[in-house]
Amino acid sequence: MRLTNYTDYSLRVLLYLSTIEKGKLSNIKEIAEAYSISKNHLMKVIYQLGKNDYIETVRGRNGGIRLSRDPAEINIGEVVRKTEEDFHIVECFDENNNHCVISPACGLKHVLNKALKAYLNVLDEVTLADISYNKSVLADLFKS
Repeated sequence: MRLTNYTDYSLRVLLYLSTIEKGKLSNIKEIAEAYSISKNHLMKVIYQLGKNDYIETVRGRNGGIRLSRDPAEINIGEVVRKTEEDFHIVECFDENNNHCVISPACGLKHVLNKALKAYLNVLDEVTLADISYNKSVLADLFKS
């Protein structure tokens, strides 16, 4: 299973914000520089993370962004489900665009579906707090 860049960036933003002292604000520029990624890409990601209530945005001259919830309340499986367009890892997973001739008799799709469910179940067991337990190390890496 491969995540889209959009989901990758969403998770990175959340990780970055989890290292910021509670109540303090960060901004898109800081995060883009920390990861060497486009501010334009991050703007879309941050907008969606705000809509999904993972982050809050503060407007104005001293504005910025921060987590809207405690990291222990942000489930990674949920984030992945909300940021991925679909989970069509093979053509036959997309009922509207399945042109595979062996689909009616293929056993592979069942195995892949089981693997996908297992993948998501593992992610469902993890919170942002679980993957950001080493905040000071992460914060130092962001400054590099």
